[in-house]
Amino acid sequence: MSEFLPFARPEIDEETIAAVADVLRSGWITSGPQVQRFEAELSSYFGGRPVRTFTHATAALEIAVRLAGVGPGDEVIVPAMTFAASANVVQLAGGRPVFVDVDLDSRNTDAARIEAAITPRTRAIMPVHFAGLPVDMEPLYALAKRRGLRVIEDAAHAMGASYRGRRIGAQGDLVAFSFHPNKNLTTIEGGALSFADPGEVERAERLRFHGIRKLPGGEMDVLEPASKSNMPDVSASIGLAQLKKLEQFNAKRAALARRYFSKLDGLKHLRLPAPDRPGHAWHLFAPLIDFDAIGTTRREFIEAMQARGIGVGVHYLALHLFHAYRRLGYREGDFPNAETVGPRTLTLPLFTRMTEADVDRVCAALRALILN
Repeated sequence: MSEFLPFARPEIDEETIAAVADVLRSGWITSGPQVQRFEAELSSYFGGRPVRTFTHATAALEIAVRLAGVGPGDEVIVPAMTFAASANVVQLAGGRPVFVDVDLDSRNTDAARIEAAITPRTRAIMPVHFAGLPVDMEPLYALAKRRGLRVIEDAAHAMGASYRGRRIGAQGDLVAFSFHPNKNLTTIEGGALSFADPGEVERAERLRFHGIRKLPGGEMDVLEPASKSNMPDVSASIGLAQLKKLEQFNAKRAALARRYFSKLDGLKHLRLPAPDRPGHAWHLFAPLIDFDAIGTTRREFIEAMQARGIGVGVHYLALHLFHAYRRLGYREGDFPNAETVGPRTLTLPLFTRMTEADVDRVCAALRALILN
């Protein structure tokens, strides 16, 4: 059997490993000069906007929700097809996630669906740039301005993506990124928040470190209760090395995605995701498979792919059907597209060390299993 091909694998080179070793030898491994450098480089990447980093993207979203003023009784509009963190952070703030359906191919939502879900309790909207494909932001921001709403962009999949020629994170309101190991840029674990309002940065810094404000003479005050989510220098050193290669990484991902399209186009019982377009970061390649039509289950299909030495993922199940959200009153039938995607989605391998032969191997396995 060929070497096992996972659905994701970070690219860590010897230069990065050496940089981590330098940090470990420096005697300063928590938040320090490397974090400051990484935040400055990210700010430059996003056209000079202030950026702050965190131990994970969920913390970035949690802090964005607090900055947006979400509290008990408030509503935040969230796509029904996304990772649970998008909705969880709203509930953790005491608010209610209000779900909206998504497009069947892009898995993104849009301004029309969002506007139909706005109520007097709506405080913010949270578009998710699914798989690295940017949401159509111009009508969404026009809607937010008209209705007086904050926008929290969940850009966990979209590091390096762009909308109408400008990078996601270089525009917009509050934009949160993920640096998890399977993302386009990794810091092992980590996240970042890009700010339109520099006045919110100081509070974000407090919220990532216990709500503390430092005072002269080494004293401090706690201005509000908060958790701890400051990124360590070890992680930041990895991020600095990764950021240098991000454009190269994303170009490779796009080339692999295009090969998937060329090899899988027209395959019966398989629906490809929205096609490649300028600005797509290609974090995931997740077609839909009609498992009922081919006489199997997704679990059996995944096991058959693994038996062929190929790892796959599931991104994602329909969010409103989890127990945590059924308790809010959501039921089957509420969001048909998300409910179509949920049981049929299958995430194929996509990472920078893959070759064209790897893509061909995945496609051959898919064809064999679907047409068997």
